[in-house]
Order: sequence, then C-alpha cells, then structure tokens
Amino acid sequence: MSLNPSALSKKTRKKKASNRFLKNVTITTLLLVFTVLLVGGYSIFKEEAPRPHVTTKNGEVLMTKDSIKGGQAVFQKYALMDYGTVLGNGSYMGPDYTAEALKIYTEGMQDFYAKKQAGVTFKKLTKKDQTDIRESVTKEMRKNRYEKKSDTLILTDAQVYGLKQVRIYYHQVFTEGDGWGLPKNLIKEEDIPKKNRAWVNEGDQITQIADFFFWSAWLSSTDRIGDTISYTNNWPYYEDAGNVMSYSALLWSGGSITILSLILALVLFLFYRYQLEMKEAYTPDKFPRIRLNQIPVTLSQVRAGKYFVVVSILFFIQVMFGALLAHYYTEPDAFFGMKWIVDLLPFSFSKGAHLQLAIFWIATAWLGLGIYVTPLVGGYEPKHQGKLVNILFWALVVLVFGSLIGEWLGVNGYLGNSWFMFGHQGWEYLELGRFWQYILAVGMVIWLFIVFRGIKSALKRETDRGGLVHLLFYAALGVPFFYFFAFIIQPGTSYTMADYWRWWIVHLWVEGIFEVFAVVVIGFLMVQMNLVTKKSTIRQLYFQITILLGSGVLGIGHHYYYNGASEIWIALGSVFSALEIIPLTLLILEAYSQYKMLRDGGVDFPYKSTFWFLISTALWNLVGAGVLGFLINLPAVNYFEHGQQLTPAHGHAAMMGVYGMFAIALLLYSLRNIVKPQAWSDKLLKFVCWALNIGLAGMVFITLLPIGFIQLKLAFEKGYWASRDPETFFGIDAVHNLLLFRAVPDSIFLIGIIVLVVFCVKALFNLRKPTHGENEPLPVKDITIDEEE
Repeated sequence: MSLNPSALSKKTRKKKASNRFLKNVTITTLLLVFTVLLVGGYSIFKEEAPRPHVTTKNGEVLMTKDSIKGGQAVFQKYALMDYGTVLGNGSYMGPDYTAEALKIYTEGMQDFYAKKQAGVTFKKLTKKDQTDIRESVTKEMRKNRYEKKSDTLILTDAQVYGLKQVRIYYHQVFTEGDGWGLPKNLIKEEDIPKKNRAWVNEGDQITQIADFFFWSAWLSSTDRIGDTISYTNNWPYYEDAGNVMSYSALLWSGGSITILSLILALVLFLFYRYQLEMKEAYTPDKFPRIRLNQIPVTLSQVRAGKYFVVVSILFFIQVMFGALLAHYYTEPDAFFGMKWIVDLLPFSFSKGAHLQLAIFWIATAWLGLGIYVTPLVGGYEPKHQGKLVNILFWALVVLVFGSLIGEWLGVNGYLGNSWFMFGHQGWEYLELGRFWQYILAVGMVIWLFIVFRGIKSALKRETDRGGLVHLLFYAALGVPFFYFFAFIIQPGTSYTMADYWRWWIVHLWVEGIFEVFAVVVIGFLMVQMNLVTKKSTIRQLYFQITILLGSGVLGIGHHYYYNGASEIWIALGSVFSALEIIPLTLLILEAYSQYKMLRDGGVDFPYKSTFWFLISTALWNLVGAGVLGFLINLPAVNYFEHGQQLTPAHGHAAMMGVYGMFAIALLLYSLRNIVKPQAWSDKLLKFVCWALNIGLAGMVFITLLPIGFIQLKLAFEKGYWASRDPETFFGIDAVHNLLLFRAVPDSIFLIGIIVLVVFCVKALFNLRKPTHGENEPLPVKDITIDEEE
C-alpha cells in the first residue's frame, strides 16, 4: 500500500516543524544560560577581592600587588596546586594553604594580644581571658580596612604580627619540608633569574608565596565592603576567625532540593507525554543482521586503529601514576622504601600527569571515533584523508610526551623564565604549558578539518540545518571552540577570575561539550546500525541537549561557592547543579533500551562489548556524576567538604565511570569494524568490563567514600584546617587502613587494563585491508535522507 503524496508531504512538513520547534527551544536555552554565565562572570570581576598595596598604620610597605601576583606565580611554577590547595581548589595530599595560613594568622593575632596584656602566649591564658581576646581578634579581622581610592590595605599591629608568623612558618616549610610530601628546598632562588623575571616578582620567592597565602587568608576572613560575609562567603570553616556557614548556603541547600523535585516531575512528564525516547527501528523478530565482512573500510579508518592502541597504552600509564599517588598517601617520603622514586617523580608532577593523561586518552578515543565515523557520514573517503590522520597522530604523540617532559623540567626548576610556556602551567587539569596548549589547539583544529571535509557533502545533502549530520558537526565544532577559553588565563590573572575561566574548560569543555558530543555520537551510531529511527533520535537529542546544557552550563556555579566569587553563585550553582542529575537519570532509561537491543540482538550481534560499556557509562553517570555529585554540591555539605576526599570519590566515578567507560565503548565499536572478525574475543572484553567496573566500585565505595566521610566529620568538629592537615588526617588509623586496602580494588582495575592493552595491540596486527579507495562511494546508509515512520 502506497502513501498519498500530499499526505506524505504534510507529514514531512509536520516533522520538520517539530524539529524546528525543538531546535529553537535548544538555541533559546543556550543563549539564556550563557548570558547568565557571562553576566555572573562580570559580577565576579567587579566584586573580586583586591590585590592591594599593603602597609602598616605608619605607612611601612609590607607587600605590593606585584609581590602578591609573584607569590601566585611561584605557587603555579612549582605545581603546588597538584599537591595542596588554595581556596579549596587543587589536590588533596598537602594542606589547604588558605586554611593553614588563616589558622597561623589568627593564632598570631591572639598571641600578640596575649603577650601584650599578660606577657604569655594565648594558650597559657585563663579561659575567660582567651574568650575576651578571641572575640576582639575576630572583630578586628572581620573589619575591611581596604581603601579603594588608593588601592591600599592597612593592617593593624596585630595583623602585621600575624603576617610575620605566616612568613616564618612558610620559610621553614619550604626550606625543611613539611614532614609529609613536600621535599626540602623545593623553592630555590637559582631556578629563575634574579632580575627580569617572568611573572615572578624580584626578591625572595618564599616570602612572595607566603604573602600570597596570607592574602588568600585575609580575603577569606574579612567582610566584603558593605556586607557581613567574607569574599569567600565565610569559607573555610574556622570559628576563631568568625568563619561560619552563611544563611545562603543553608537556604539554597533546601531550595535546590525543592526546585529539583518540581523540575524533575515536569521533565519526566514531558518525556513520556511527547514520547521523547528513541524508538526501535526493528521488530523483535526482525533484528538487523550486521555482517562485519561486508562493512566498507577506508584507509583513514584503518589508520585510526593506531589511535586506539595509544589510547589503551596511555590509559595504562595514567593508572600506574594513579597507583603511585595512592601509595604516596601511605608512604609519602618513599615508594616501598625507595626514596629515589619520590625524588624522580614527586607527588605534584605525578598528580598532574595522572590528570593530564586521563584527558589525553579519553579525548584521543573520541578523536579516533570521529575519524572512523567521518566516511560513514559523508559516504566516501576524501583525497589525502589518510595522510591527515597520520599527521594528527604524530602531533598527538609529540603533544603527550613533550608536555610531560616539559612539566617535569618545570616542576624541578630547570626552565627558568620559560616555566609557564614550556613547563607546568600550575593549574589543576590545565597542567600543560602554554606552548603545548597551542599544539593541542592546532591538533583539535586539524581533527575538525578532517571531520568537516569528510562530511561536507552530507551537510550539503541534508536540507534540515537541524538534522542529525548537522548536530554531529555542531557537537564536533564545540570541541575546539570551547577549549580556546583556556588562553584567557595568564599567571598574572587574579586567582578568582582565573578559576572562573579554568572551570569553563574543566566543567564546560570536559563535562559539557564532550558530553553533548557523546550523546550525539551514540544517537548517530544507533541510527547507522538501523537500531533506532532517525526521527525519534533527533527529537531525543534536542531534548537531552537542552536539559543537559540548560542545567550544566549554570551548574558550573558550584565550583564558585567559596573561591572568592560573589554570593549569587551559591543560589545559581546549587539549583542548577541539582538539576544536572535529571539528564543523567534519563540516560538510565536509555541504558535499559540499549540493554533491550543487546538482548534482542542475540548471539549474532557483533557489538556486545560496546553495549556493555555503554550500559556501564549510563550507570556510572547516575551514580558517579549524579548521586555523588549531588551529595557534594549541596552548599551546606560543600562548605565543610570543599577540597576533601569526597571530591575524588565523585571525580573517579564520574571521570572514569562516565567518560572513561564511554571512551572504551567508542574504541571497541571502531575496532570491531576494522579488525578481522576472527581476531575478536567478546569473552576477553567481558572480563575487562567486569574487572574495570568492580575495581572502580571498590576504589570509590570501599576506600574514597568512607575516607571522605571521616574527613567531613573532622572538619565539622575541629575546623576545616584540621581535616586538611596531613599529619592530623592521614594519621587516623581508619584512614590509613582504608588507603592500604585500596590496593585490592586498584589491582583488579589494573588487571582489566592490562588485558585491554594486550587486546588492542593484538588487534593492531589484525586490521582489515581497505575495501574502498579515495573518492569512491561507500555502500552505507545515507542518514541525510528524510525517513517516514
């Protein structure tokens, strides 16, 4: 029975109108949230803590704006953000230098008045005298003596004494080591020229970094002008300095849960009312039969095979660095008694390498998938595509190993004034020096060019600018575009503003744009394999992208609660961070659909391993990114938890569980089509899937999560500084034993990776030969053609 042409045309117009509406909703949502984000960024710029000229009451200069900037540069130069934290942002081995300096600064002021009044230290006073001094010191600290016209901060005599104690303490720490993981004489004057320094101010570097830490302690404990809370919204928790949780943190913790309940109900209603799930393009008795030997293969697709081998090797190296870091928590001064390993691979470098390699191997898997998919979308292999794939591959090799060598040289002080350009840039997740960032940006542009020239004809054929091919291209376009915000950050950029832009990369680029690319790629592959209908896929993609970025873009605000940003971020961040769990919940529904397809495919379905990892991705998305993220993002919890071990519990579950598992799914899908079928082993890959999931679950739920709760309780009872003091926290027997036990799940995880590496290397020697040459049409499904359902 044939359809009436006029009825067919009417149906087509109705479908395009529906897509146009969904596309307009998505565009409007993106314009709205990015407008709010930029306006919020402007508020951070206008309300950020000053970096003033600091003097005594008599006009004696104590520090300058340049010396504070210089201290920040020293902090970055030696990669201390990959050892400890400032304002709660960084790594978890060392202390939070803001909280530590605040404690020293406060106790110094208390001692100043105790000696002045009674000639003894504060601890030797009676309880009543201590209470009187404690109250007066708190009141004195909270008063903001910054004069905007002269850009000058005047310190009281007691504050000057507190500053001197901070300087004395850090001169000792950076000379003798901190007794934990910080080596002796880390900061050496000969590491940088005495004059004409890059970013670092002239003079003693240790004094500069001590002044930078004091500045962060000052802004965290001094009320904003005309307000009753500090620049960090009263973080870190320390009652002696008057830092207690603000009303906003409590209000919006409850408010975010209330709003989440309402929005979740609305989203689920829309999802089911308008049937926005992907619909199967087959009936249970007619599942698509995929014959691997008949799938066309081009030269660029075969050459993409080496990308996936490198992915597995980088994954292995990254996890070995992780194992080294885990051991450092229990034996910080040696590795099984071998001190030379600690000297060769200090914690700060190893932590940076661990994070950077994670981004590299996951991103490389996605780049490889993009290269593989391009001929399928375009329907042919463009001329010289294989050469471009090889050029990009070697650029990535130079980037990965060149940047690691540069960072090692920079951390160890061998690069002088070139530390920022070729060494360690000093920001967590953005460790690679500026030169290596340029190479990364160029590499992503080359990748985008490879994708664009391959799908250009398909873009022309697809009349709907909001169709599936266009969505795929827009998602690919966002990958290099959003990384360019990393170049805004300079060593002299205010710490608060630099952190604002840093999270654009870490949160928006990694957690936002890559996630959009992920859901679009999954949708495309489902349609390509004739598993779901194109119409339902496009509808769901627009719906997912709208709620994903609609909540995720402003959800970035939970990183700004206590870093010196304005108080409005507590409201924005808490509400939209809570809403981020909604798209993750919907992905669980999608995971069930994927499981159903896997079951319907039976024994002949060739992509079982890919679907195992896709299902793993969805589960970890809900548990790791959703549940654990929701736990730590509530302002009332984050106030005490900010920068503690609950964060890496969420981070490991989200980064590896979501992006890592998804990267492996893409790797296996691509390899399945370019590897000879007889060289494939689903049994082996099923073992890999179980080993990685069991190992990750043990790592998160048996070690990191309980350790995080112990640390959270310590912060609540004794103050934040105690929870971040290495000897206080890591000296707890339960914490030490849990860290030792982590070797068990880590070993299970590592075994899974080794099997994956062996499998990928073996696959490289069993690649199919190209079946189609350049400019030769491929017999693949043209998804630019409108379908009728």
